[in-house]
Amino acid sequence: MKIRRSERLIDLTQYLLNHPHELISLTFFAKRFSSAKSSISEDIAIIKKTFKERGLGVVETLPGAAGGVVFTPAISESVAKQMIADLSEKLSQQDRLLPGGYVYLSDLLGQPELLRQVGQIIASKYLGKKIDAVMTVATKGVPIAQAVAYYLNVPFVIVRRDSKITEGATVSVNYVSGSSERIEKMELSKRSLKSGSRVLVVDDFMKGGGTVNGMKSMIEEFDCELVGITVFAESNFKGRRQVEDYTSLLYVENVDTATKTISVVPGNIFE
Repeated sequence: MKIRRSERLIDLTQYLLNHPHELISLTFFAKRFSSAKSSISEDIAIIKKTFKERGLGVVETLPGAAGGVVFTPAISESVAKQMIADLSEKLSQQDRLLPGGYVYLSDLLGQPELLRQVGQIIASKYLGKKIDAVMTVATKGVPIAQAVAYYLNVPFVIVRRDSKITEGATVSVNYVSGSSERIEKMELSKRSLKSGSRVLVVDDFMKGGGTVNGMKSMIEEFDCELVGITVFAESNFKGRRQVEDYTSLLYVENVDTATKTISVVPGNIFE
């Protein structure tokens, strides 16, 4: 049965969205829709133009026998800045202040739409950089890492402070907690990460940077390369952080425990 162009365009678009960073041959789509490659090329040109105009990502066509089409998710800087401004306003609410200067994030990080936006923003930051895996530490960084990994189409690995028997053999490192200066331990299954992988570290909240620094040490233990570090939010830390080269979506500028007020502004991700 012949498939109408409108139906083909919908299916093509959905397939590209669900397979980011994957090279898909025109032959595959030609067989899928029982259509000529020339027709598929015309459809892709329409999608490519629309995505570019709407700031939805980049559709790239590669010529040759081994060529095809690749969709790279992206979000425009103006849209990302507006999203982060909205988040800053939400996090500046009084009832989010926790003891120790921490900010309550769990409700926000449980919203699928917000996680989708955060994943897009962080993934767009690393366009053009080869990334093999996204790393985070259990537990609150997991949904962020999963969202970022989806848009980069790579695995995500979870470092744990207490390994489970289901993890099998693990590698452990000791690190100094940036805020309490206590010696802590984190572990990662030996099967989680291949030697030589290029790793992006993401986390939910950073104060002194001890946990992130521990993940840097873990990456070195696996003989892998750190590509970058991005955190959802960072606090105004009085002292020297254990990591310096990182980006943040949000910055907790001021916390007043007496009045229970929080001031949150956009982080340095666009600097």
